[in-house]
Amino acid sequence: MRNVREPIRQRSRVGGARRRTAGRRRAVLGLTVSALVASLLAGCSSSGGQTPSLTWYINPDNGGQVKLAAECTASAAGAYKIKTSLLPTSATAQRQQLVTRLSAKDSSIALMSVDPVYLPELSEAGFLAPIPAADAASLTQGMVGPAVQAATWQGKLIAAPFFANVQLLWYKKSVAQQAGLDMTQPVTWDQLIKAAQQSKKTVAVQADLYEGYTVWINALIQGAGGKIVENPGAQAKDLQLGLTTDAGAKAAAIIQELSKAGVGGPALSTSEESQSLALFQDNSTAGFMVNYPFVWAALTPAQKADVGFTLYPQTVAGTPSKPPFGGIDIAVGAYTKHQSAALAAMKCLASPAHQAEYMVGEGNPAASTAAYTDPAVLKAFPDGLAAMILQSLQASGPRPQTQYYNDLSTALQKSFSPPSSVNAKTPEKATSFILEVLRGEKLL
Repeated sequence: MRNVREPIRQRSRVGGARRRTAGRRRAVLGLTVSALVASLLAGCSSSGGQTPSLTWYINPDNGGQVKLAAECTASAAGAYKIKTSLLPTSATAQRQQLVTRLSAKDSSIALMSVDPVYLPELSEAGFLAPIPAADAASLTQGMVGPAVQAATWQGKLIAAPFFANVQLLWYKKSVAQQAGLDMTQPVTWDQLIKAAQQSKKTVAVQADLYEGYTVWINALIQGAGGKIVENPGAQAKDLQLGLTTDAGAKAAAIIQELSKAGVGGPALSTSEESQSLALFQDNSTAGFMVNYPFVWAALTPAQKADVGFTLYPQTVAGTPSKPPFGGIDIAVGAYTKHQSAALAAMKCLASPAHQAEYMVGEGNPAASTAAYTDPAVLKAFPDGLAAMILQSLQASGPRPQTQYYNDLSTALQKSFSPPSSVNAKTPEKATSFILEVLRGEKLL
């Protein structure tokens, strides 16, 4: 296991012959020096006239980032050109490739699309180029607070908010009505589970052994007023976890209740975003689901007629929920030879106009509040959906900020898996296991 706890260099003849030889040598030497100087001057002229080529390592999408790269290259008018290189599909694999390349001081990484949870680790390792204060001010102006928080580490902005995903509560209007739920008011997890039981429907969640399970656990704990990590930035030996609190206990109780009630579907322990959507699209069992806004574009017109959306469920009645925050930020690599050009390109790529364009084209919510008044966004996310996404983003809660996030998240998932094994003792067991892993006493 990679140790992330140590944040991740023949003599010439006499007389006239000697003089002639020396003369020839001086002539040859003069020609050689002249040629070398000319070559160097030509090289400098060529290098100075070349347009900096910036490679942007992007996460997979439907071509939206490639399109933005072309648009920013065109608008740069020769100041830089952006080409893209595709990262793996999963966030964990993306992180691994970036860490491997940056550990080798790979200068080809000018720009990178990064899940915000991995930014502290990359920053602590010195893999990110600093963002000047003036640029930080312009990059955060008009951005939703949680997006800025997730892109900030040790008081400094270390990446540009690009898109800022968030989960909503999706529901079948007919099922909610039958259960007597007023969806114009906040609803709790307990209410949803009870309603699904009574109507013999499902509550689709993400509980596979992957990052999405951490997202759910974190949202449940934050929704009860707690935190998984109490002291962000602390070293492993000093890290304090908030799992053995009332918030942690309530989160475990909800997972246990949903599992025992049998409303999570037949494949709860292997359910991810796409499986949750498939379960929700099954008219015979569909009731409720927590998932991202990509859901809307995946529904048919007939399905949309009976689908509603609202704020994420409350963990504790009367305590505002903390919808799961996600998304992607854009960072500049520390080893690129064109940091100034890369910073300029980052500002272009993450501009409010480009965020709105990307939201329409890819379905990923913008971090910029201005995007939610864009006519194209309102058309793509109609009937109040755009406003609900923005409201959810503003109320959302990022996952724990720590330079040990990868190990912490993996250990948390293992401790809470499968969901059917979760009980009142799980938070305490998870705390012990996570701390032992971070301190190098146990292996994942």
